[in-house]
Amino acid sequence: MSPHATGRRRAHRLVAGGVPLAVIAALAAAGPAGAGDGHHTAHVERTATLGDVPLAAFSNALLPGTVGDDRGVDLGGIGSDIYPAGRKGEFWTVTDRGPNGQIKVDGSKRRTFPVPGFDPAIVKIRVTGSTVKVLDAMAITIASGKAVTGLSNQQGRDEAPYTYDARTPLTYNPNGLDTEGIVRAADGSFWLVDEYGPSLVHVSARGKVLTRYVPKGLGLTGADYPVVEALPSVLLHRKINRGFEGLAQLPGGDLVMAVQSPLSLPDTDAGEASRTTRLLRFSPKKKAITAEYAYRFDAVNVVDPGEDDTSELKISSVVAVGGNRLLVEERTDKAARLQLVRLDRAANILGSRWDDDTTSPSLEQLDDPKTSGVPVLRKRLVVDLGTVAGVPGKIEGVARVDHDTLALINDNDFGMTDGAEAFDEDGRLVDSGIETSVIYVRIPHGI
Repeated sequence: MSPHATGRRRAHRLVAGGVPLAVIAALAAAGPAGAGDGHHTAHVERTATLGDVPLAAFSNALLPGTVGDDRGVDLGGIGSDIYPAGRKGEFWTVTDRGPNGQIKVDGSKRRTFPVPGFDPAIVKIRVTGSTVKVLDAMAITIASGKAVTGLSNQQGRDEAPYTYDARTPLTYNPNGLDTEGIVRAADGSFWLVDEYGPSLVHVSARGKVLTRYVPKGLGLTGADYPVVEALPSVLLHRKINRGFEGLAQLPGGDLVMAVQSPLSLPDTDAGEASRTTRLLRFSPKKKAITAEYAYRFDAVNVVDPGEDDTSELKISSVVAVGGNRLLVEERTDKAARLQLVRLDRAANILGSRWDDDTTSPSLEQLDDPKTSGVPVLRKRLVVDLGTVAGVPGKIEGVARVDHDTLALINDNDFGMTDGAEAFDEDGRLVDSGIETSVIYVRIPHGI
């Protein structure tokens, strides 16, 4: 029996048994304001909340000795995505790279990693009543069983990593992953997406990285697992901290990845102003990208009436709902809308001039891609979550429970906020009070 397998069972006993879970319940069942009794509009049916689990205890149960001091941080961040685990109320979730924030030093923002030894983890949960319970967890590891960590990969491309107070540089780690989307394949293995590369990561049923697929020309060296340059090189222009975030598995097994925000093509200003991002289709059988699609965001003040900054638009989740249809979540940190799209063959732009980073204007610079002959995916609004009472901000994971019901999960950022005030004078977390919650939303007309 491997030490890793033993660690998984220890985590089960620790989280599901020995560590008390403080339960915070919030029940809501209402539609948009003025929408009557709520039965004919989308409404929250139930909310369940994850209690307090010390991060060091959680991490060290998976991989002993990886976290010496969690600085008062609890397990969180599992809301990066949610995927049905088969049994009613059970889901697979995944953390992101771990507790991180930003502190401005001499006019420049530095990326902080308060718990640098943290290893991204796949976490299996069960929703029971108003409680989210951890059933199992596995660290994401390299072949030796060591942690991949969540640290930045490449100097000059990724944000430089610093300690919690932004004073001391940390070492880059080519194994590091900023995991986001998750699906489980028929053979029990997992597929994840990552923000750094951006990359698509195949992980064994026990959490070992099997292969990491990255853009052509990335030149990532020093990783202790296979790195394959199989994605279009145009993805090298991903915005920092806005690589792949959504991942869906189509009925035939193909995967669809969403670039969280428009590429910085040809430059940062173009990406910040753009409303056009990209979805990519990957065949696990061919181990190659087989299609690429242009996706057009609605105006930012349509997605979030309180926001006027276009760069706040993001895709955080994509969900397969039968055939070649997907739910796509457009969001800001405060609001989200779910759109239904169909991946038509005629909309495939893979290998076109829009994948050539010398094309001018670029896809991202086009004010109206359709008038330039770009076959933008057609979409239909399914639900505006910003109008559904009881739905929190920063929804990053969406799962389809049945024809009429969705399960949403929020990213609580491990209770962290940005700025030097995130930690007290003793270096302990000043918790934001935001909890990880799973919210069931009923869609009366189905999906």
